[in-house]
Amino acid sequence: MRKLIFAMNVALDGYIAAAGDDIGWSGPSSDELFQWWLERERANELLLYGRKLWETMSSYWPTGEQQPDATPARIEFARNWRDTPKVVFSSTIDKVDWNTRLVTGDAVAEITRLKAEDGGPMAIGGATLAGAAMRAGLIDEYALVTYPVLAGGGTPFFTTLDNWVNLNLVETRTFPGGVVLTRYETRR
Repeated sequence: MRKLIFAMNVALDGYIAAAGDDIGWSGPSSDELFQWWLERERANELLLYGRKLWETMSSYWPTGEQQPDATPARIEFARNWRDTPKVVFSSTIDKVDWNTRLVTGDAVAEITRLKAEDGGPMAIGGATLAGAAMRAGLIDEYALVTYPVLAGGGTPFFTTLDNWVNLNLVETRTFPGGVVLTRYETRR
């Protein structure tokens, strides 16, 4: 059975994007943090995206190594992103590229099927998609990269749940700029 991981940058008040989908407050605060994200992405065998996050990632990373600020780590991230298989869940997109397939049907059923397969970890991204997986009890690990900023509203990291979920703290780490990583595993 595959492990499903939900990892995102998050404001201290729990939002992954401020009002208007503004994520200007987030992003790697240091090379050390970017390297952590790169190592996380290398470990994933499959990336699951909702439409908004797919549009954000696919607008930059296919040519990320050609950007003027492309460091060796960013070049590697771009290559890894293109090479890693991806699944996009959307009923409004009709075409995807870069080693990606599109699912327009029941996301929870497809994620459940993918989890039951043999293989390495899968990362899930996008608030709506991750929220559906959260409510279905499919997420095995949560990684919050918390920035010292209050977004004041917007898109929350956590969705409303019918029942609480017990978690075990796995790791805490501080990065330059006051950014704090906390990782939790779901207690089953």
